[in-house]
Amino acid sequence: MSDAENFTLTLADADTMADLRTFLARARSILDGDIALVARGAAIAVYVPVLQPQGLGEGTPTVLGMRAFGLGQSAELTGVFGLGALTDRLARMNPVDTALQLPPAESRAAWAGVLPPVAGWEPVGEYDGATLVAIADAGTRAVVEALPPNAGQPVLATVRSRIWAEPLADGPAPDVPQAVAFGAQALGFLPDSGSVRVLGNGTWRRFSTPAGHIVTRPGARL
Repeated sequence: MSDAENFTLTLADADTMADLRTFLARARSILDGDIALVARGAAIAVYVPVLQPQGLGEGTPTVLGMRAFGLGQSAELTGVFGLGALTDRLARMNPVDTALQLPPAESRAAWAGVLPPVAGWEPVGEYDGATLVAIADAGTRAVVEALPPNAGQPVLATVRSRIWAEPLADGPAPDVPQAVAFGAQALGFLPDSGSVRVLGNGTWRRFSTPAGHIVTRPGARL
């Protein structure tokens, strides 16, 4: 990880900053944890967790959302930061500002130790967007029905892990978890119509739309 102390990211314009603000707010509605930032030149990739193992050796797959944003100034950075700290800073900013000073302290997230590869992806197939929407809706209802009254974040994480780790079962990537559908819907990636491309790279699978990507890899089996 690079030293992000007093590091300032300059986004391409105010609209790009607004898109980042919306994306991080959506991510926080899923899981108020950490995010990974990888800046290379004129763009920055933002990775947010959708589903992750709760401990070492636990078999839950890793599911991440990813969006790329244009930068107004070239940057080189790799770091993990608290999502809440970033969204709080964005909320205090003037809407026309394009410079975001990152929190001084980096966080630590186990899932960020192995991020998806950048190159080497090969087409696997496609999923119908409407099918993924239906899977996401059904899974959301299942989570709500399974939650006890006044459930806290740990219970929510456990229930989501149990339900969303179930495989899609059909299509070109039947072994990936249903959490890819939930993540794509919650982060605003699913199209109103049309298909979602699926690509593979080793054990990784990537579900891609013009709005963003969901990447996933299997959990550990000890």
